[in-house]
Amino acid sequence: MTFGQVIRQKRKELRLTLDEVAAKTGFSKPYLSTIETGRVKNPPSDELICKLEKILQFKSGYLLHLAHKEKIPADIRREFEALTAENRRYRTLIQNLLSRKQSISDVSKLFRRETETAQNRPPGNWIPVINKAAAGYPNDFDNLGYPAGTADDYVLAPDLHDPNAFALRVVGDSMEPEFRQGDIVIFSPAAAVQSGADCLVRLQNPYETTFKRVFFDSKNQIRLQPRNEKYPPQIIKAARLNGLYRAVIQYRRL
Repeated sequence: MTFGQVIRQKRKELRLTLDEVAAKTGFSKPYLSTIETGRVKNPPSDELICKLEKILQFKSGYLLHLAHKEKIPADIRREFEALTAENRRYRTLIQNLLSRKQSISDVSKLFRRETETAQNRPPGNWIPVINKAAAGYPNDFDNLGYPAGTADDYVLAPDLHDPNAFALRVVGDSMEPEFRQGDIVIFSPAAAVQSGADCLVRLQNPYETTFKRVFFDSKNQIRLQPRNEKYPPQIIKAARLNGLYRAVIQYRRL
């Protein structure tokens, strides 16, 4: 998402109108509207961005980082994203090497192969693929022991700015025809979740995970609805919910 789209989504999530945000920031409603729609000619000042961070309850520095990144010329930004992705993959490679205690000759081969592969990668944000999303009945889930942002495999997402985004491979057919087995789906913890959204759902007591459409039928009841009509919905108590992450990008296996 763009800088403006991130602001607009968060504002709607908090149920704030443009008039309310304008009153709290001291900037006009028309100007704020041009920021959200990407039609602003002059980039927002750091003063306004800091106010927006506070009013919209963003983590301090998040919007500033995003805005400054968007001000970078496209060619320089692509180079920066490529270097950032390469550094992340090398950190992951080193962590894997340390944990596996491989020999010097193995290390040399792995770095040479990684360097050759990196030269052919297009620019963009690389999202870690950390496990599989069960598009069927809830299954046990873990992140394979990886720290945030690292994995054995990555997918490219040039327009996604959530640093905590992650990707999963779909297993099962309960989300067909929209999501098929083998598809890779990227989930964003920063994305607002509305009733009817496709989400990775983490449950507790017992701990389980599943990939479903989520409907908030009542304050204390959530319906997990498969897209495949041959599967029945699952009704859970809201207290069981341990995490909810909206699907934002899909890569389909052909």
